[in-house]
Amino acid sequence: MERYVAVALQPLMRGCNRRSEIKANIEHIAELMAVAVNYSGTDFPVRLVALPEGALQGFTDEIFDWPHERYAEEMAIDVPGEETNLLAELARHHNTYLIAQAKVRHPEFPRRFFNSAFILSPTGEVIHQYYKLNVFQQEHSLVPHDVWDRWVELYGAGLNAFYPVAHTPIGRIGTIVCMDGSFPETARGLAMNGAEIIYRPSYPEPSVSSGLWEVQNRARALDNNCYVIAPNLANYHITPNSPTPIDCFGGQTMIIDYHGQILCVHTYGGSASYTAATIDIQTLRDFRVRSLGTNWFKELRTEQYRLIYDQPIYPKNLRLTQAPPDHAAHEKLRRELIEELVERGTWAPPPRDPETS
Repeated sequence: MERYVAVALQPLMRGCNRRSEIKANIEHIAELMAVAVNYSGTDFPVRLVALPEGALQGFTDEIFDWPHERYAEEMAIDVPGEETNLLAELARHHNTYLIAQAKVRHPEFPRRFFNSAFILSPTGEVIHQYYKLNVFQQEHSLVPHDVWDRWVELYGAGLNAFYPVAHTPIGRIGTIVCMDGSFPETARGLAMNGAEIIYRPSYPEPSVSSGLWEVQNRARALDNNCYVIAPNLANYHITPNSPTPIDCFGGQTMIIDYHGQILCVHTYGGSASYTAATIDIQTLRDFRVRSLGTNWFKELRTEQYRLIYDQPIYPKNLRLTQAPPDHAAHEKLRRELIEELVERGTWAPPPRDPETS
């Protein structure tokens, strides 16, 4: 397999209040992609381009605490649909695979939306779709675990139902989104299903400048001997007409190799940009089958790790009949989960001052 270049875009983004406003973000992506592909393809051809989370729609439901059903009706998109058709034109024009993210509707779950990553082929076809498994604290998206019984009924309980991987001529590509990368299990699920490249977008401040974002991305790559492509956002106009943008994300768009080493990083988040690196899948495969040292995956003792997950923590099926609630209800649930861990004895509570407790 010949080496090629992967490009991670770091676009500006305007938060959208209606679906029709997404087109303006895609027009900006088209301009940025044209520049990035042109300048990045001088050594090897660009075969893969990745967009960050939020690049199409922004984070309106999270910032403004929209009711779930309102967002599903007014902002969530269909895959495939009008917006993916516009992205497909870019994939065809540049002859690249294109990875993107959006909050999307699902035909089996009326008036609901999921957070989803998807891959378009160079011919413009949707060849892969993944549904985010872990949501950020302020996020209203449904996840498969929220509707577990119905999800398993539709898709089964195997790896492909939760950790799908696209087998392509440029490598085996899996996707996770934002908060997913904060859990080692999501990337491990993709690796167990054969992933060689993991797409992991975006993360907000202060977790980027603190180093959390970099540590997680490098660990997911190193743990699983995968490339990690981690695009993040540039400035964010909170609404379509906001005159002054905010650097909510801090940049740090990066691509990491299968040893956990950063190949490239764009450190500045204030304006649209990109970064790019050479991907060598052939050498990755050679390393995986010849290494007897830092290829730890071969030595997984799976039986002993199953014990960790015998007792459930976050309850499944919470949203089979009800939509995800507002921020206050999410916070209440998370505090209850913390209390449960303390009651189990998993976590020790901090000492309390008897005069103030």
